[in-house]
Amino acid sequence: MFELGTIEIILFVCAAALYLSASVAGVLQLRKTGENTGWLVTLFVISALAFEMILLVFRAIEIKAIPLTGLFESMLVLTAIFATVFLVLRLAFTQVWFSSITVWGITAMMLLTAFVAEPAAEPVKLAATPWAIAHGVAMILAGVAVVFSQVCNLLRIIAVRKLKNKQICQVIGRIPNIEKLDKMTLSAIQIGFVLLTFGLVSGLGLVLFIKADIIKWLIDPKVISTITAWALLGVVLALDHFGILRAKIRGYIVTIAMLLIFFAILGVAILGITQHSFSA
Repeated sequence: MFELGTIEIILFVCAAALYLSASVAGVLQLRKTGENTGWLVTLFVISALAFEMILLVFRAIEIKAIPLTGLFESMLVLTAIFATVFLVLRLAFTQVWFSSITVWGITAMMLLTAFVAEPAAEPVKLAATPWAIAHGVAMILAGVAVVFSQVCNLLRIIAVRKLKNKQICQVIGRIPNIEKLDKMTLSAIQIGFVLLTFGLVSGLGLVLFIKADIIKWLIDPKVISTITAWALLGVVLALDHFGILRAKIRGYIVTIAMLLIFFAILGVAILGITQHSFSA
């Protein structure tokens, strides 16, 4: 991270600090006397998002391209989109647990981004093609969808646990109802599956376009993890269609899929075991 320029470090630290402040405000609003901190959550997220967008603009100017060619920029875009989705959904879901869990998810992604922070690199020519841009956008949006499905999973677990402990007052008006959470989870999985499908197809198209070794592409740990996550989401949708999938098992599968996607995005890059890169 300290390899970034001074301005980029300041912008990133400010955004991360604001997201962390939003998370703290989100925890405080869970108290019976702390619900008035909800407006702080929104204010901190909007401010953090503004710093992120400025950082992305700086990076776009520096690389003279859409800031999707590097992993650092892609993670910033992923976090920014997730934050935007949260702000939109917050208008419909005002429950304190929803904002608290979601903001902690955004903050975790922002902090993980620090591990892949690197100076701007010149993008390869392939990165400027429409297929490469579509591929990058699809994979990022798929990541957002899967993370959101996991947020809904966590909220469902919390709601079920509190109901079992007969803490009904801590559920009503504070956590979206279980039926709505199930619908949101499945919708997010469907969206994530479609986007991952497009991302994999467009990625295969890029491999064929540059006449690269398709076997080498298929055995890349990044691709293997992505395909496995895609297959797991497909299994969830298929089993749910026939009504033979319990919500608890679905939660486990979605958690594994999310971990695989983050391994594909961050893990392989941190470990240096992938050749999948759009920057030179």
